Amino acid sequence: MRTTIRLEDRLLIEAKKRAAEKGTTLTALIEDSLRETLARRVPPAPRKRFRVITFGEGGLQPGVDLDDTSSLLDRMDGFDGTN
Repeated sequence: MRTTIRLEDRLLIEAKKRAAEKGTTLTALIEDSLRETLARRVPPAPRKRFRVITFGEGGLQPGVDLDDTSSLLDRMDGFDGTN
């Protein structure tokens, strides 16, 4: 596959020089370098399970509507609609 990448001038000069020293092409040098970098990639650590600890029974309090954000904010601020 053909693609275009942008490299710093100094980096490109060093890469061309290294490719010539190794007797290979710039493309082969870039491919090998990319393969090495991808092979060293550390897989992400498995996430710890998160458990919500709840207390009590019965679900929502009477009059609480989880789809009504402004009503929830009012209740959290101490307003229950009768104030």
